[in-house]
Amino acid sequence: MPDGPEELGTPEALEQWRAAERAVAVARRGRLSAQVAADAAADAANAANATAAAAKTALESMTLAEASAAKTAATARMVVQSTLADIADADADVALMEVDEAAAQGRYHDAEKRAKDRASKS
Repeated sequence: MPDGPEELGTPEALEQWRAAERAVAVARRGRLSAQVAADAAADAANAANATAAAAKTALESMTLAEASAAKTAATARMVVQSTLADIADADADVALMEVDEAAAQGRYHDAEKRAKDRASKS
């Protein structure tokens, strides 16, 4: 096979040209694949950063929610205790009123009996 470009025949020069074209095509495909991989890696890094930021925000939200829930539970306990005290007071009031009612009923029956006794004596 001749070494210099002037010594190549047309078929050999065409074969070298086609081989060079194939090599360029392979190199271009490799370059494109590398670029796509680099772009995908950059997208993945951006997504990972966004996920980390979202996780941080979620953690902060959960911390605030936990604090809010603790305050709500403490307030609910106070309401329960206050309501139980109100019930106890109401029970005591009912008991006192029932005693007063019974006493008033007794006084009424006594007055009624006295009235009947006076009516029967007259």
